[in-house]
Amino acid sequence: MHDIRAIRDTPQAYVAGWTSRGVEDAEATVDRILELDRDLRAAQTAGQDALSKRNAASRAIGAAMGKKDMAEAERLKAEVEGLKVEIAANEAVEAEKGKALRDILAGLKNLAADDVPDGDDETGNVETGRWGEPRKSGPAKDHADLGEALGLLDFEAAAKMSGARFAVLKGGLARLERAIGQFMLDMQTARHGYLEVNPPYLVRDRAMFGTGQLPKFEDDLFFASNTLRPDAEFQRLEVPGIYYRQPVNVDVFLDEVTGEVSFGASGGVGALIEPRRWLIPTAEVSLTNLVRETILSEEELAQPMRLTALTPCFRAEAGSAGRDTRGLIRQHQFSKVELVSITRPEDSEAEHERMTGCAEAVLKALELPYRRMLLCKGDMGFSARKTFDLEVWLPSQDTYREISSCSNCGDFQARRMDARFKRAGEKKTEFVHTLNGSGLAVGRTLVAVMENYQDEGGRIALPEVLKRYMPEGVTHVG
Repeated sequence: MHDIRAIRDTPQAYVAGWTSRGVEDAEATVDRILELDRDLRAAQTAGQDALSKRNAASRAIGAAMGKKDMAEAERLKAEVEGLKVEIAANEAVEAEKGKALRDILAGLKNLAADDVPDGDDETGNVETGRWGEPRKSGPAKDHADLGEALGLLDFEAAAKMSGARFAVLKGGLARLERAIGQFMLDMQTARHGYLEVNPPYLVRDRAMFGTGQLPKFEDDLFFASNTLRPDAEFQRLEVPGIYYRQPVNVDVFLDEVTGEVSFGASGGVGALIEPRRWLIPTAEVSLTNLVRETILSEEELAQPMRLTALTPCFRAEAGSAGRDTRGLIRQHQFSKVELVSITRPEDSEAEHERMTGCAEAVLKALELPYRRMLLCKGDMGFSARKTFDLEVWLPSQDTYREISSCSNCGDFQARRMDARFKRAGEKKTEFVHTLNGSGLAVGRTLVAVMENYQDEGGRIALPEVLKRYMPEGVTHVG
């Protein structure tokens, strides 16, 4: 979310910032924001003035009645009634303009940091470093072919039960994936000081809104409700701050205060009402929302709050039709070790470097060649102000592919979650800074291990650091 006061004070900075991030006609957008802001403040001022007059007139009625001045009392009562109408009218304008303003701000990307390069897409990204020597010789069978040849990777069985972009891992390959996730989690907790968390995988609207998935990226998400028929049809419906699909012929309940949406049956005793919940696309959502609507002390952030979790992740991949349709690169369900940091504003830049280094340490330990990329403004995620991607070498594709994305979001998510802290001796609060990164995506790491460690016999050698997570004496899978 954005600071309306900052937009008010430096509108041209926001025009330039949003233009560089691909917002169409950013100048008209800023003009509309400022217009709504003026209308909103005018309605608030007029409403407060009318309320003050109503209170004064109400007090005066009592005084007039005490003096037996009934004519004056009746005049004041009429004035109060008129002021009530005026107050209601201003409240309606305030609600209308406030909602319109929130809706616009909720859909606008974070501004990029000063050192983020310009660019419209991935071609504008800048390589800032490499590690390891890419494999250029020997077998380079695609991981999907390799896994199927070993009888340990089954896409056909997964498609029969779940459709495309799912996979069944068996035997040694399933054990290897579990080993990779456990190794990553152990490294991030024991070596890098992250606190392990086991968070919910289902979250409410407000949690998704807080980290920036809603309202803009609803089509990339899965949601669940135990009151919906499997064959429910959907239509688009707008609610405050959220655009979502409403089931046709199913009652929808909206909490006007919280913005929570529920589905269920209306009327009568025992009516069933169930809040809509979203399957997390990343544990970033659950971990970052641990500080929502919280005021931390400066002491609690003397060192950045560092959290990690190994969870399944669920993504509809709505914007990736035709990309990586075969294999484990782009699945609807996958596991990932997520890293989240909560910091004071002055600490977030250094923490971003540290977090990226923690992700790099996993690749180095697994001896997987990779490169670090600084993303350009047009290729960064919605909530990010600066992002480093780590790309691992895949021999079968003869190229590097993304395996981790580490972002500094500044106070953007904190404003949406109302996550703040108070410095010692200060009365006012400040918004925290939030950071998130993959440490790493387990499925993509499995792909990289399979391809970089395959031998001429079609088996997969185990990286040294993973052997202690596998059965004793096992050195290969397959």
